[in-house]
Amino acid sequence: MKIRPLHDRVVIEPLDTEEKTKGGIIIPDTAKEKPMQGKVVAVGPGARGDDGRIIKMDVKTGDKVLYGKWSGTEVKMAGKDYLICKESDLMGILE
Repeated sequence: MKIRPLHDRVVIEPLDTEEKTKGGIIIPDTAKEKPMQGKVVAVGPGARGDDGRIIKMDVKTGDKVLYGKWSGTEVKMAGKDYLICKESDLMGILE
């Protein structure tokens, strides 16, 4: 199954969080925080400006991004979890 986001939407695959602390303590699933980093899987064409022109997106497929804890909408497709959010919900691109 493929998804093509519309307008200025981005599909993100959340990256797994660490399962151990630096001291070696294993963190159970119930105590883990929601991931805030992910890999961009698909990008829409961009938002339309007031003049009707499409404003190009700053992110591209394959970028690692940082997003807010409660940003976007979580969806499950083909057994994998994804996040769909607007480009403005992203905080930055990780390099």
